[in-house]
Amino acid sequence: MISTKLETYLDQASVPYDRHTHSTAYTSQALAESVHAPGREIVKSVILKADEGLLVMCVLSANDSANLDILRKKIGCQVLRLASESEFSNAFSTCEPGAMPPFGNLFDVPVYCESNLSENKEIEFNAGTHTEAIRMAFADYERLVNPELVHFAEPYQKVGQRLAA
Repeated sequence: MISTKLETYLDQASVPYDRHTHSTAYTSQALAESVHAPGREIVKSVILKADEGLLVMCVLSANDSANLDILRKKIGCQVLRLASESEFSNAFSTCEPGAMPPFGNLFDVPVYCESNLSENKEIEFNAGTHTEAIRMAFADYERLVNPELVHFAEPYQKVGQRLAA
């Protein structure tokens, strides 16, 4: 079931969006395959932990990975690392673990969005579950979330991904 916080927020904002069910997908690449969409249009929410425990959401395409050094400098922290599900699951109580929509603002988590996503007319993302997705205009997403746009993405590589900076 779609995140109730997300559904209420989108409906109250009167933003047009398409909601659809798909086969179970635990990664953004699997979501892209399931909904037959290019990876550049599928966005994922990666939860990071900065210094003394501040949670941060970075939003980027399924095709990319985050350069944590760039984000660490932008955030102004000493240490930035991937957060474990146990560290953030309580913050996203209306979502299945690992299926957070890119709306950190609804959960009091600052959002840093890859600036290249603004080139997309539409984006698609997990709706709080591993079986439902939402497609909407990037312009509406940006207006509703007001993320900090930063260029921090690099092409995804299966080898050598850094977990901390």
